[in-house]
Amino acid sequence: MTAPAPRGPRAALDGLRLAVGLLSVLPVRVTRVDRRAAGWAMTFAPAVGLLLGGIAAACAAVLEAVTGAGGLLSAALALGLLALLTRGLHLDGLADLADGLGSGRPADRALEIMKRSDIGPFGVLTLVFTLLIQAAAADRAGPAALVVAAATGRLAVTWACLPHVPAARPEGLGATVAGTVRPAAAAAASAATAAAAALLAAVPGVAGAQPWGVTAARHVLAVAAGLGLSWALRRRAVRRLGGVTGDVFGALVETAATGALVACALTA
Repeated sequence: MTAPAPRGPRAALDGLRLAVGLLSVLPVRVTRVDRRAAGWAMTFAPAVGLLLGGIAAACAAVLEAVTGAGGLLSAALALGLLALLTRGLHLDGLADLADGLGSGRPADRALEIMKRSDIGPFGVLTLVFTLLIQAAAADRAGPAALVVAAATGRLAVTWACLPHVPAARPEGLGATVAGTVRPAAAAAASAATAAAAALLAAVPGVAGAQPWGVTAARHVLAVAAGLGLSWALRRRAVRRLGGVTGDVFGALVETAATGALVACALTA
């Protein structure tokens, strides 16, 4: 007989472990992988983003303070660290989705293209321009913007797991997590992410010469901008592919993070 799925704090803890295991290379013992745990994991995704972004931002700030490295170099190294902390899976998903959508093929052929291990011209171009934009925006906006962007990227995944968003394949990560997040949970995760982004402005040195409230508003605006950009991409992917996949989730992370970084940079 199959053991009943845990509820309450135990289920939340299982979901948190799964979120860390799926979204990072940080060592964690994943105790349960099912749709209940997946729902909690995708709800906790922005918290994992805050953690990863905090690590990258702290390293960038220390590097710049200790070595005097330029802001652009520090930003590029921080983005590289984020890629290492996530096994490069989100960037790989972005490239695969670009190849699939750029092929102009029907959904089944586009999905086959996305499953290949190689990266085509659309994927290469998308990766190059995305990383250039991210590095330039992070250089202008500062390390705190990396934290906001990392959390926003994972929040985009939370919203992509609502019940009305189907999976494109009957197997894989997309099928496991699609439809597992309730709207109320997504709204709560959004409110928590926006609050964390606003509170980040109170960290000494983050606001700079601007008032705390102005920086807090910039960060919240960045969260909204990243979510809006990812919503447009998700809508396009679902229409073309019939649903979401693991690659789509990765692309949504990078797209939302890029949107948040650019919004922070343009309002700095």
